[in-house]
Amino acid sequence: MIPAAFDYARPDTLDEAVHALHEGGEDAKVLAGGQSLIPILRLRLAFPELLVDLGRIPELRGVREDPATGSLVIGAMTTHHDVIHDPLVRRHAGLLAAATETVADPAVRHRGTLGGSLSHAGPAGDLPAVLLALDGEMVAAGPRGRRTVPAREFFVDYLRTALADDEVLVEIRVPKADGWGFHHEKFSRVAQGWAIVGVAALVRRADGRIAEARIGLTSMGSTPLRASATEAALAGAEAVPAAVASAADAAAEGTRPATDLSATPEYRAHLARVLTRRAVPAAAGTE
Repeated sequence: MIPAAFDYARPDTLDEAVHALHEGGEDAKVLAGGQSLIPILRLRLAFPELLVDLGRIPELRGVREDPATGSLVIGAMTTHHDVIHDPLVRRHAGLLAAATETVADPAVRHRGTLGGSLSHAGPAGDLPAVLLALDGEMVAAGPRGRRTVPAREFFVDYLRTALADDEVLVEIRVPKADGWGFHHEKFSRVAQGWAIVGVAALVRRADGRIAEARIGLTSMGSTPLRASATEAALAGAEAVPAAVASAADAAAEGTRPATDLSATPEYRAHLARVLTRRAVPAAAGTE
């Protein structure tokens, strides 16, 4: 199908982009890599009157370290391909690199962006749950200045985030996960398809036990979720299969998985438990 008619702006600076969005109001949309938005436009599931293309704004790309906090700062327009191959990401946020490698196919990864994926907030997207597990933060810029939103508050509902209509996601801040093991598991009906369920696991061990675990879940609700009950059960547990399996039985607690053509809520809950049993030992190095 052909999208409905819209105006198009391609600003050169962040200030120009924010101004264009503010002027466009609720009828304006941000265009990043376009891998999520363009299919929606073609299906006429969205009817923006203005698209603001961020492709010309260089400050929105790249990865750097913030010496003040020790965190990684990833520009929102950094492509999936660049995230995967960036040495800082691979060294200090390996879970993000590993999960991004599973996003769609090479063509999408060369065009799609980290910020675009997070702002789209699709419940089956791989990366929102990863940012939850990493305790990441999103930095947004708007007419009132910049503000920082923790990942746990950024994803509000199905395809909705905490971003205001006139705000742009500028960067993603990720605390370094040095000393943590990680693993990403997902189950899809077909290769390169959306995850029916995904699990992003981080595990920190000490003295033969699991000192702390963080587990992000994909497709277990209208937003990404943390497997809080399993995290609590793993804290201080021995890093042995029986303890991990017992804790993984609680992976679906507090979730509200949907029914669709791919799975029932019961099947998704089953997958969450199974994939958590796989991901946690792999992250802990005990598989």
